[in-house]
Amino acid sequence: MVSRRNVMKAGATAGAAALVTTTAAAAARGSTPSATPAHGTHTGHGKTAHVAAVTAPFAVRMPIPPVQQPIASVANTDFYVVSTRKAHVEILPGTRTEVLTYDGLFPGPTFRVKTGRLAVIAHSNHLDMPTAVHVHGGHTPSSSDGFPTDVLDPGKSRIYSYPNKQRAATLWYHDHAHHMEAEHVFRGLAGFFLIDDPAQAELRLPTGNHDIPIMLRDARFADDASLIFEHDDFQFRNTILVNGKPQPYFPVAARKYRLRFVNASNLRTFTLRLGNDAEVAQIASDGGLLAGPTPIRSWSLTPGERVEIVVDFGAFPVGSQVFLDDAVAGPVLRFDVNRAAADTSRVPDRLSTIPALPAATKERAFTLNFNPSTGQFLINGQQFDAERVDTEIKRNTTEVWTVTNGDTLFGIPHNFHPHLVQFRVLARNGQPPAPGEAGVKDTISVGPGETVRLQATFGPYLGRYVYHCHMIDHSASGMMAQMKIVP
Repeated sequence: MVSRRNVMKAGATAGAAALVTTTAAAAARGSTPSATPAHGTHTGHGKTAHVAAVTAPFAVRMPIPPVQQPIASVANTDFYVVSTRKAHVEILPGTRTEVLTYDGLFPGPTFRVKTGRLAVIAHSNHLDMPTAVHVHGGHTPSSSDGFPTDVLDPGKSRIYSYPNKQRAATLWYHDHAHHMEAEHVFRGLAGFFLIDDPAQAELRLPTGNHDIPIMLRDARFADDASLIFEHDDFQFRNTILVNGKPQPYFPVAARKYRLRFVNASNLRTFTLRLGNDAEVAQIASDGGLLAGPTPIRSWSLTPGERVEIVVDFGAFPVGSQVFLDDAVAGPVLRFDVNRAAADTSRVPDRLSTIPALPAATKERAFTLNFNPSTGQFLINGQQFDAERVDTEIKRNTTEVWTVTNGDTLFGIPHNFHPHLVQFRVLARNGQPPAPGEAGVKDTISVGPGETVRLQATFGPYLGRYVYHCHMIDHSASGMMAQMKIVP
């Protein structure tokens, strides 16, 4: 049994999270930028925090994570090396913060690979704790998927292999060592993993310097600029970071840009809009391009989800400042339209063919819920156990999974992410999916009391994989289960 205080804390956290999920799109706010606090105003557990100076908004340029270059390329294979280690980096201007990094970078370096081309990555662990690297959204052999207990111990190295035999998509990689993944990702172990398809060049979408990855997350800082991590600490992680910087600016030309968003937060949902509800074109979700562009004025991302949009900054006069706003946090990024530019890119009416799935041969049901009497986060009433196989699936068979969020008492939001596969959304609460969810996905929001139906083909690899809530403080506390793909 947990204490009454812990149950009350869980309820308060859930209420704050639910508030963001259910009211974000309707939040009323002005367009005037505000300063972001350097850290929270309360430490939790009844302790009062010191009040820190605020960080001047839009004083630092948003960095673009550098692309990791292979050390060698042979035939159809590229070889990379990367290490996990601690580093002290400037996040809040004029300070240094100790973080956990891939190659000393916060966020980590971007791996940019090609569909069908094998990437072999030698990871070395220079931390004093185990790690497990997972490429989120990757169709990956089980030995390289980053199973939560298949860890890389301190001082050790190992090889991870990624065949990339899948659609071009915006993926990302992060730590997945069980019970530690939430803190490790919070402290910096995350980066982009982008799969390109040369055949998509004919679409003439924005490329090169006009194709921008943007990693959003929240954080909590102490007065000395150190990161403060507490499990389920949703309400006090109130500094929003964009590619590792609070409220940065980014200069753009008056032309089209492809913006790739990933939500790398542990718990926070972002609901974003550009300018004064400017219309943009959503072109992709987790698993790559949609069938055609979808005009939107706002878009939401639960932790782990990705959305790609094309913005035509040519619609704004040179000299404009265009704010990216979150429905709760307010302005998080400013685009400065500072020059004219020629533009031969476009957004075609037809982007891709969404692959059809075979008929399903089995249906399964999963319920996500928090047990207030024990303080446990559960799937179908059970916590994760690496020694227990919860779901056995024959390779290359197609199944329909019905996922329900049973947390209506506290109103706790969840989402759902299976490893190995991507899926099609068949229905949300009995209704067809919205256009932005009608493509290929691997992570799906499931609000309190909601039900989603998903269809996926499980393969091509054998072995054990997990599925879990990707509000990773929840999965680190046990909201995860194991599936085994068998012949």
